[in-house]
Amino acid sequence: MSAADITTETEQDEASGKKSKKGLVVGLVGALLLGGGGFYATYAGLIGGHPAPETEDEPAAEVQELPAVSFVELDPLVISLGPNTRNRHLRFRASLEVEPNYEDDVTRLKPRVVDVLNAYLRAVDTAMLEDPHSLVKLRAQMLRRIQLVTGDGRVRNLLILEFVLN
Repeated sequence: MSAADITTETEQDEASGKKSKKGLVVGLVGALLLGGGGFYATYAGLIGGHPAPETEDEPAAEVQELPAVSFVELDPLVISLGPNTRNRHLRFRASLEVEPNYEDDVTRLKPRVVDVLNAYLRAVDTAMLEDPHSLVKLRAQMLRRIQLVTGDGRVRNLLILEFVLN
């Protein structure tokens, strides 16, 4: 083909309104291939930090056994907050996480624990009780007081089951 033939074909295509779709097809096929390759790389764990699924030949990870623990549930408390507050009462219910060897000792000391919690919660400023961010600090203060009453090493944690202002 000569240069004159090429220009006449191009002029005829332009004149008839047809444009070459060759570039569009090549671009579409390339996009599909790159998209499929990217999906496979992500799914296989080559990209994104997710490891490939474990095969059956690999041993399963050992599950650590839970430490021995016992729980002592405390009697629910209802504390009046006073006449100058938005809320009138605090309903509080908790459980103590204790060493299994000392469960009976802590159970016998429950009246003292309830007394300490009752006295502390009545003395706390109502603004602190109403602040949702102060619950962590309240828990730490109550746990320390409980550990003083029961003795060190007996109570591991204080689990707050209910803390409702109404």
